[in-house]
Amino acid sequence: MPTIISIAEAVPPFALKQDEVITFSRDLFADSFRDIERLLCAFKNGQIEKRHFVKEIDWYKVDRSFEEKNNTYIEAAVTLGIQAINECLKNQLFLQEEIPYEQIDAIFFISTTGLATPSIEARIMNVLPFRSSTKRIPIWGLGCAGGVSGLSRAAEYCLAFPNAKVLVLSVELCSLTFQRNDHTKSNLIGTSLFGDGTGCALVCGDRVGINKIRKKNASPYIVAVQSRLMPDSLNVMGWNIKNEGLFVVFSRDIPHIIEDWLKPNVSQLLKESKISLEQIHYFIAHPGGKKVLDAYEKSLGFQPSMTKLSFEVLKQYGNMSSATVFFVMKRHMELEIEDGEYGLCAALGPGFSSELLLLRWAS
Repeated sequence: MPTIISIAEAVPPFALKQDEVITFSRDLFADSFRDIERLLCAFKNGQIEKRHFVKEIDWYKVDRSFEEKNNTYIEAAVTLGIQAINECLKNQLFLQEEIPYEQIDAIFFISTTGLATPSIEARIMNVLPFRSSTKRIPIWGLGCAGGVSGLSRAAEYCLAFPNAKVLVLSVELCSLTFQRNDHTKSNLIGTSLFGDGTGCALVCGDRVGINKIRKKNASPYIVAVQSRLMPDSLNVMGWNIKNEGLFVVFSRDIPHIIEDWLKPNVSQLLKESKISLEQIHYFIAHPGGKKVLDAYEKSLGFQPSMTKLSFEVLKQYGNMSSATVFFVMKRHMELEIEDGEYGLCAALGPGFSSELLLLRWAS
């Protein structure tokens, strides 16, 4: 089965504590909401302590055109993407030796927070010496579910081409979608949650000979994948695209939807794989927010220990859309997980949709 061999993360240099963002938001939204102090409680209740942004906070206090924000996205996405790729291919914790760029057969690029044609991985290939024949698969629009979906598509690619080494690169610069003149509760909640970050994973097919290149005794291989789309749920989560850029769409019902909808999807995946929920010892959950993680626990009957690492990532980085699950996966791969242990990787996104991976650590 396709195996995740190495994983890495990259964040921009500007780290902001949540108290700084609260002050910024109070100044911006005070005239729009009579109950601003009550609404600002969401910033603290979300348990996020800091986030990383591509610009200093004063940059967001000025009106920026869609063009300026998108140009900033392209520049920063290339820089952070290169950083994450290099860390993934040269990671001494996961790899016995560096993986040359020329050995990469395909790059899946995942993003939903900016636009670029040629796409970001093409721009990166003009900087790093990948083969010109390396296949490019850019995927846009999956939001928070994109990271798990990218790993799923990479796994399917490696099933078709078992000699392949594949990169999955996710770059999400959520701060550049901030709309300072959007005085809606969705925008306020988005301001409390989202940060910027990049993740990159190396997925290898069965015939690669991973024991010669990996350092860990056991790595997660992808047993099964699942994608599900909820009918008539287009307004649950996503963007409204206007002249000024991307305007966030959030339904307040998301946690309740998760509670009712997630477990049947998980149960179906596990049934098809002849695995019980009790055999899942590790939960690599995309931390969409505290309420989302609480809903995961309630839906699946998991103890808080199962979402501990997801909460730690949320606390230190916020919700970085599709990139966040790579941060959680990395912390699980840093553990010494025993051969044969099962893990479940989950994320939810626009559509409304769910993406699941069943993982098994194997030597």
